Amino acid sequence: MGENWIRPYTPGTGRWLVIAWEAGALAFLTWATVMQFDLMGHGVRAVAGLLAVVWAIGTWRILQHGVYVSADGVLIRGLVRSRMVRWQEIAGVRLHRATHRVGPWEIESGMTVLIERHDGGTINTELWAQGVDFHSRPKLFRAVYHEIRNRHLAAAGS
Repeated sequence: MGENWIRPYTPGTGRWLVIAWEAGALAFLTWATVMQFDLMGHGVRAVAGLLAVVWAIGTWRILQHGVYVSADGVLIRGLVRSRMVRWQEIAGVRLHRATHRVGPWEIESGMTVLIERHDGGTINTELWAQGVDFHSRPKLFRAVYHEIRNRHLAAAGS
């Protein structure tokens, strides 16, 4: 992951619930596949082994998922990809009230942290006040936001 990257918060227990849920879902998928195709012996082991590998990789990504900071910038690790943004590329860090449109209705989904780039674009940090890491810890969400914002301001001042 590089040198001196730290996640300024501890992951929430909700991550373990997601991992357990995924294990149950993949076990059910294994059972359904074996029953559907009447697999035996090596077929059962191949399907179970493949889905166990998928679960292990997914678990690793879920545990590493999050926002990391260093003197160089911000590293955003998602489930599929990671992205590093240098402090010099960041114009600002702000809170954003996320909403989603479903037909004529607008559904509010809570606060997120956005990074504004100098080129006018924004980057979603994956930090969500209602997410598995912060749902029952709103003060921690604000503290992490302030940590990232203060690190950006310190980097911009130097």
